[in-house]
Amino acid sequence: MNDHDHEHPHAAITNGDEPAAAARARALEELLLEKGVIRREDVRAGIDWLVSRSPADGARLVARAWADPEFKARLLADARAAALELGLDPGPSPVVVAVENTDAVHHMVVCTLCSCYPRALLGPPPNWYKSLPYRSRAVSDPRGVLTEFGVELGDDVEVRVLDSTADIRYLVIPRRPAGSEGMSEAELASLVTRDSMIGVSAPQSA
Repeated sequence: MNDHDHEHPHAAITNGDEPAAAARARALEELLLEKGVIRREDVRAGIDWLVSRSPADGARLVARAWADPEFKARLLADARAAALELGLDPGPSPVVVAVENTDAVHHMVVCTLCSCYPRALLGPPPNWYKSLPYRSRAVSDPRGVLTEFGVELGDDVEVRVLDSTADIRYLVIPRRPAGSEGMSEAELASLVTRDSMIGVSAPQSA
């Protein structure tokens, strides 16, 4: 999994009002702790598990899908089961759905309400993903947003914007780079970026 992902500043997609959201989350956590609904050690264990997640897990899934058409079919049919095949822990919920970018269709993922994201497979979401400009413009002007991320698509390519929710998260299988035939799965995984699995960039060139 390549470490270089899109974190460059630009005018439209910037960090939003996350401090307020974080304060609300802390207040809710304290209320649940006070009422005995959750235990502090369970909260710590959950946080430790989440921060241990990395885009490298998702990259392994993509690399195997590129190398093995039968595995790709299983990944598209049931991403959780496919992840378990590779020894990856997708967590008990929410449901993760894999979608494939092709010559005809390009998927990009957004959470219009907050920052729902497949953390179990991609790790923590980038700041721009949580920002209000991205969350709003990904829906109203997806091609414009993709252009800002360096993705130029022809008019004949359909752009499908997928809204991640509390119940369902998405993992994009990007198009396999030309010239990657014969590469090992580890080499293929090194081409996969976090942003390509969100659908806002292409993988690294082979």
